[in-house]
Amino acid sequence: MGDIHGCSAELAELLDRAQADRVVVVGDVFTKGPDPAGVWRILEDVGAVGVLGNHDAAMLARPKRFKTMGLPKAAWRWLEGLPLFREEAGYTVVHAGLNPERGLEGTTRSTAIVVRRWPDDSTEAHPFWWEGWTRAERVIYGHDAIRGLQDHRPHTLGLDTGCVYGGALTGYLIEDDQLLSVPAKAVYRDVSGAGQSARR
Repeated sequence: MGDIHGCSAELAELLDRAQADRVVVVGDVFTKGPDPAGVWRILEDVGAVGVLGNHDAAMLARPKRFKTMGLPKAAWRWLEGLPLFREEAGYTVVHAGLNPERGLEGTTRSTAIVVRRWPDDSTEAHPFWWEGWTRAERVIYGHDAIRGLQDHRPHTLGLDTGCVYGGALTGYLIEDDQLLSVPAKAVYRDVSGAGQSARR
């Protein structure tokens, strides 16, 4: 599923609808939203796995800054164990993207957790990394709430639909090739980074 960003109510609803046997998250799990501890309780209960996102990496780099989130030690250990990539049968999960020229083997940590355009985001003239992805395996990622759902199946699928910004939380049922989406219950952050506000 796409970037959760502390949205526990939407996470609970999406999982209830999905009735999934296994849950894989694309990173950016706890920050920005209203209930990181609640998100952890749900993910721990379902035994979720995932990959490291840029906000997860920021938490690990400055843990004292995020102590007020109220996450237990088990949540921090889970974050510390997140890989950059998760290779599954026929698809790869990454937070932001992969090197479209050299694939997984040529993808750096920075690319995995922050890339949008290739080779970098320095100009809008650069194409998005997924525009150059022609390899057989499907890549499932998040990280791009501004553009929303990026459905380029069978090659790539971007699931960040900006729940924390008042969009939706989106999941993908692999075996059914089906998308599920739950609307956000509020605008918890505006895109500029301001705090919680009521949804209009």
